[in-house]
Amino acid sequence: MEDKIVSILESMEEYLDVGQLKKLQEVLINSLSENLSIKKSEDNDYYLKAFLAAKKIEGCSERTIQYYRVTIAKMLSQINIPVRRISTDDIRGYLVAYQKINNCGNVTIDNIRRNISSFFSWLEEEDYILKTPMKRIHRIKTKKQVKAIISDEEIEILRDNCNKRELAIIDLLYSTGIRVGELVNLDIDDVDFENRECIVFGKGDKERKVYFDAKTKIHLKNYIATRTDNNPALFVSFNAPHNRLKISAIEICMRNLGRSLDLCRIHPHKFRRTMATRAIDKGMPIEQVQKILGHSQIDTTMQYAIVNQNNVKISHQKLMN
Repeated sequence: MEDKIVSILESMEEYLDVGQLKKLQEVLINSLSENLSIKKSEDNDYYLKAFLAAKKIEGCSERTIQYYRVTIAKMLSQINIPVRRISTDDIRGYLVAYQKINNCGNVTIDNIRRNISSFFSWLEEEDYILKTPMKRIHRIKTKKQVKAIISDEEIEILRDNCNKRELAIIDLLYSTGIRVGELVNLDIDDVDFENRECIVFGKGDKERKVYFDAKTKIHLKNYIATRTDNNPALFVSFNAPHNRLKISAIEICMRNLGRSLDLCRIHPHKFRRTMATRAIDKGMPIEQVQKILGHSQIDTTMQYAIVNQNNVKISHQKLMN
C-alpha cells in the first residue's frame, strides 16, 4: 500500500503544491486503508515507517535510524494504542517502567525520551496529530561526568604493541579526530599525502577537510605498502577477499588491543575526544576545533573538551599577579 501511495504522489508532484499533496496523501491512505480494513489513525507502523523515511532523507546515519526504529517500536508495542490517543501520562508511565525493568541510568532513559520526542514532534509538524504529548516531559537531569582521555603514555604503549594496520588506524584517529564511521568510508584516493589532508563526509553527508601529521603519513604509507589487494578502501581485512573494514571491526580491534595491554576502555571515539581535548588545551580556538570535528553546534564541541586544571591555575596566577 505504501509503495502505491508514494508512486502516485511522486507522479503528481509537478502538478500539485505541498498542501495539495498532503491532502491527496490523506485521501489515498484513508481510501486504501478502508479496503484493507485498516484505519490510518490506528496504523502506528505506518507512522513509524514514514518518520524513519523522513530521517533518512534528512541525512541521518543507518545507526541513528536503527536506534530510532528500536526505541520507538518498543514504545508503541508496549503502550499499544493509536498514536493519536497516546497521552503524556502514557509516555511517563512507559519511561518509568522501562527504567525499572531494564535497570538503566538517567543518560539511557533521556536518550530514549529524546527519540520518542523527535517522533511525536515530527507527527505534529506533519499534522498527523494536533499536539505532541512530549511537551510536558522535560529533559531528564544527568550527572556531568568528566570523560577520560587517552594519556600520552597510553598512546605510546598502543603504538609500540600493534601491527602496521592498527598503527595507521590509531594515528589517523588521533591526528584527525575523525569519527570511526568516517574512517571506514575513506578510500586510498581520498587521502592527499602531499598536503597531509583528506576529505571526509560526516553526519548528514556534510563534507569537511581534516589534517594529519607527518608520523601518520609515514604509517599510512607503510601499511598500504603491505597490501596486495585491489580494494580502493583505505582499511581492509587481512583475509581474502580483503573487504572494507566495518565500524564493528575497528571497535573490536581497538578494544582487544587495549585489553591485551591492560589499558582502560580503549575505543575509537576516545581518540576523537583526546584529540579535541589536547587541541583546546594547547590553545587552538574552540571554533577551529569545532570545524575540525564537524560539529554544527559549539556546545557539542565543548562536551569533548576537558579543561586542564593546571592550565586554569596558571592562568589564574597570571591574572592575579
